[in-house]
Order: sequence, then C-alpha cells, then structure tokens
Amino acid sequence: MFRTLYIALMSCVISTAATKPNIVFIIADDCTFRDLGCYGGQAHTPNIDKLASEGMRFTRCFQTAPMCSPTRHNIYTGLYPVTSGAYPNHTYVENGTKSVVQYLKALGYRVAQSGKTHVSPGSVFAWEKIPDGKNPNFDKVDSFMKDCTEKENPFCLLLCSNEPHSPWNKGDASRYPPANIQLPPYFVDTPAIRDAMSRYLAEITYYDSQVGRAMQLLKKHKLSDNTLLVVTSEQGSSMPFAKWTCYDSGLQTGLIARWPGKIKRGTTNPAMIEYIDLLPTWVEAAGGTPDPSLQGKSLLPVFAGKETHKTHVHGIMTTKGINSGSPHYGIRSIRSEKFKFIWNLTPEAKFKNACTNSPEFKSWLTVDTPKAKALVKRYQSRPKEELYDIITDPLELNNLAGDEKHAETMNELRSKLAVWMKQCGDEGQATELKAIEQMTRGRKKKKSKK
Repeated sequence: MFRTLYIALMSCVISTAATKPNIVFIIADDCTFRDLGCYGGQAHTPNIDKLASEGMRFTRCFQTAPMCSPTRHNIYTGLYPVTSGAYPNHTYVENGTKSVVQYLKALGYRVAQSGKTHVSPGSVFAWEKIPDGKNPNFDKVDSFMKDCTEKENPFCLLLCSNEPHSPWNKGDASRYPPANIQLPPYFVDTPAIRDAMSRYLAEITYYDSQVGRAMQLLKKHKLSDNTLLVVTSEQGSSMPFAKWTCYDSGLQTGLIARWPGKIKRGTTNPAMIEYIDLLPTWVEAAGGTPDPSLQGKSLLPVFAGKETHKTHVHGIMTTKGINSGSPHYGIRSIRSEKFKFIWNLTPEAKFKNACTNSPEFKSWLTVDTPKAKALVKRYQSRPKEELYDIITDPLELNNLAGDEKHAETMNELRSKLAVWMKQCGDEGQATELKAIEQMTRGRKKKKSKK
C-alpha cells in the first residue's frame, strides 16, 4: 500500500513539473509604444499585431525609469530603481540582491537570457547566457528550447533585442518614405527628423520579425499552449519628449501577453500596471508565492480579466551618468487615472542628453519659427512643476500647473509622490547627487577583486 501511495505521489509531482508554464519575455530597446501597429502607430508590425489577436493587449502599462539599465534592473529584481540602487544608467545592484534567476531556479526553472543585458553584477543575474551579440541568437535559442523540451524542464527565457535603438540601420527603410511619415505635433518638421523616423520605423519592423521568430520556435517545439509569452516595447525612442523624460512617451510602454487557457484571446485591458509587476507574476505563474520584499503586484488577476490593478504609477529620471547628460537634472513623476504630475528638481539647469546632441534635434535649432523655438525651449527648459490632464491631453502639451482650479489635485499628487519616494529611500536632489558615487562604487568593487 505504501509503495502504491508513493508511486501515485511521485506521478503527481512529475505531472505538476511537466505542466509548469514556460515563460518567454521579449523586450525591444528604445521603442515608443504609440509607434506599434496595434497601438495605432505607423510601424508595420504583423507579428506583434497577431500576438495581440491571440492574447491581451494592455493600454496602460508603465515603467519607472525611462532609460535602459534601470528598466532592466527594475524588471528582473522586482524593485523600484532607488530601492535597488539601480537608478542611474550604466549601473548595478548590490551583491546579494535576488533576481528572476534566484526566484525561478528555486521553483525548478532554467533561466536563460539572449541579447542585450545592461545589468550588473553577474552574481545577481547568473542566468544561462545564450551566446550572441546585441540581439538574440535564435539558432541557439532553438537548441535551448529543444533541450528543455526533451528534458521536460520548464524554462524562463529572456529575449532582449537591441532594436530600434539608434543608429537605426536595420530593416527596410524604403517601406517608410520620409515625405509620407506623419510626425507628432511635438516635433519640428525637418528633413533630418523625417529621415530618422523612416529608419527608426524600419527598425521597429525588424524587431517585429524577431518577435515572429520567437513565436515560430515556440510553435516548432509545441510549446505555445503551455507558455506565458510577454512582448513589450520598453521605454520611448531617443527622439525628443520620449526616452529620458517622464512624459508618457517615455514611461508608458506597449505590453501584450499570451497564455492559452489563462488569458482570453483578442482582449484589451485598461488596468494600470507596471514593469515591476512582472517578476511577482512569473513567480506566481510558476507555482510560487511572491516574496514580500518585491514591490510589484502579481498580474494573474488581471490576466484573468480584472480591469483594475493600481491607482497610481511613478517615474524617476536622473541625467547623472548618461551620455551627454546634464551635470544634474532629476525628475520625479506620479500618474493617476486622470492626471500626470511632474516635479523637475532643478528647473534652473538645462536639460541635456544624447537627444539634444543628435543631428535630428540640432536640425530643430535651424528652424526660425515660433513653434520650433517653443518646442526647443520646452524640451530643454522646464518649469519646476508640470500637470497634465492625460484624458483630454494625452500627448501632454498643455501644462496646467499654474491653474488654480487644479491646486487641490496638485497638492494631492505632491503628497502621494512624496510618500512613494520615502518608501523607496529617495531623498530627491540628495539622491541625484549620489548617482555617480552609486555607479563608481560598483566599479571599485570589481577592481578590488582583481
């Protein structure tokens, strides 16, 4: 009888292990969500559009920091940037921090990554590295999936594209004639910006082909039905008013999730969610209980159809340590269902980054019109506070901060932002001034080990 009970128990364990869902996460690099086809954009994205028809498209997904390294640390650790220490760009988290690797390995998963990394140290992000360049190596991803399938080993696979990050030299730009491109109202219309947009849109289509390749491999290995597939656009492009800013074009992202049997096909969900919610979601999907230290909330109820999740989302930007950045220019933001409040910590400073050093932005400086001058000034010279009605003004063009009718809203959002900053250990300008120290401490530690 004991032997029969033992065999039954072991069969149950093996069956449970075999049915654990695989997790595949695909992330772009510097892609404004509004430019994707299924979000109403001009880019031809047939694979991403197809995925949206097979899963759930989120209309209000946000990241906390509008640049590459903090975003990736945020996703993989489930911690806000200042909490983990990874709030400047080109940065690291402390040794001993737990990441997706430690959480999912403990649940029996193989955790692998291919493509752009931009996280540190290796002891925290000790995943299986699928050799590549800056983009996923799909031939080796194919072999990895085959090996996991044969061994009945559930896996978490992070496929990290380097597209459409500048210099925008991949894809077929002839599909996007510069003269036919529609520019957003916050752009100055110049030949340089039209040419850049053409090449950028072509590179989004190139990224879409990478998504398609991953979908093909899942189908090839008969893994589609038991895989939670998440595809996202990351922060906005390096064009003006997107990456490096706390406007929605910098902090909002496109996100689509497919999980047959768990997520209803062809649905759209307006719940406000954040990148930080992904790790606890993966842990719970894998059969674990999210650690209380994780600062995100599992999305499983949202995947099941719930259309509310968070009432506020937050943003942080520091220019210290970025290429061609201002010596210091910190930004903090909070977004409710209706309003976005932005606090520019040092409005007296000039806002600079790689964008302001680009041929596209420099071409704006040659245009002698009131609109061009106003846009250049707006990008580089910000007031201390900004407030936008994101329902009636989704592109954040009309600053309401000086309107007395919104004084109560401003006070409420200021207070809520201060609470969040305190929870993260964010001291505002003092934290900004420690950014370089935060980055160099990691480098000193590496040198001292040699």
